[in-house]
Amino acid sequence: MTEPRTRTVSWSDPRATAAVARERDGLDFLRAVAAGEVPPPPVAALLGARLVSAEKGEVVFELDPGEHHYNPIGSVHGGVFATLLDSAAGCAVHSLLEAGTGYTSLDLAVRFLRPITTDTGTVTCTGTVAHQGRRTALAEARLTDRDGRLLATASSTCLVQRKERG
Repeated sequence: MTEPRTRTVSWSDPRATAAVARERDGLDFLRAVAAGEVPPPPVAALLGARLVSAEKGEVVFELDPGEHHYNPIGSVHGGVFATLLDSAAGCAVHSLLEAGTGYTSLDLAVRFLRPITTDTGTVTCTGTVAHQGRRTALAEARLTDRDGRLLATASSTCLVQRKERG
């Protein structure tokens, strides 16, 4: 038996980040997170995921897979795939929203195509908006390895929560 490994995770107050998200339009907020001007949400710190870029209708995350992401059979757990894909799809929708408008995922359909291990190296997850309606948006996400090979895909429907009019 080997000695247990440890990992320490630190994060910023999520309420402060959420307050900034409500004050700024989605694209401005996401760009501030990517630039390190606004702390990322705790789940990003927990997984080690990084938001690297945001444009209207498209965001890109990166993750360096580690042993702490593994399932019992020695590869990255499907929940890590799903979390990255859900984050990229949702943030792509967020990039199109005005200040004070929120969203939540209604569904997420994930397709796993290849395993991820520490040998895979940095993976990239790109989320794009396929359709934006007044109340819902459809987004897609693609997870690829450093050579551009497709590892997983997802589609998500998000409910757009517009601010109340006074």
